[in-house]
Amino acid sequence: MSKNLGVTVLLTGLSGAGKSTICQVVEQKLRLIGRKVEVLDGDQVRQNLTKGLGFSKEDRQENIRRVSFVAHLLTRNDVIVLVPLIAPYREMREEMRCLIGNFIEVYVNAPLAACEQRDVKGLYKQARLGKIQQFTGIDDPYEVPLYPDVECDTVQESIAESANKVLIKLEELGYISYSRRFVDFPEELTVSR
Repeated sequence: MSKNLGVTVLLTGLSGAGKSTICQVVEQKLRLIGRKVEVLDGDQVRQNLTKGLGFSKEDRQENIRRVSFVAHLLTRNDVIVLVPLIAPYREMREEMRCLIGNFIEVYVNAPLAACEQRDVKGLYKQARLGKIQQFTGIDDPYEVPLYPDVECDTVQESIAESANKVLIKLEELGYISYSRRFVDFPEELTVSR
């Protein structure tokens, strides 16, 4: 396989699991080795591409469809697309995989209690108070991936360890040439949780 083929990497998990943080580190490392990278961050997507959509199951499906279409276009043009997105339903993630083809599902695994403790945006607190409805993990389900390509446990692993799992999988599948010398790259390049 060509080392310059595009691929979409979906980082899925609960809010606060560490998806965006891992994504930022992976993005930095991929740029260090000269790859074209785009990030379709869930918050930015909702402000621009899917503005006006709510959080009903139908709106979430439409959100994923739009993100999938953009990721597909970028992937087929040899870009590595990083998508940190809750993507709570297995069916939606499978549709994404089928549309894009070159696809890696990364389950960013952190228990609900850990995500609530982190709660950097205060969303869990608002959901528990009833100020946010249909919040994944509280009053809307998150369907854990059954067979993710990579699983990152952000309670047991450092962000660097989780990011390296993603990079190693990209190398194993032939999408990048990844030098192990980046495994312990300086912590100042990482982003705090």
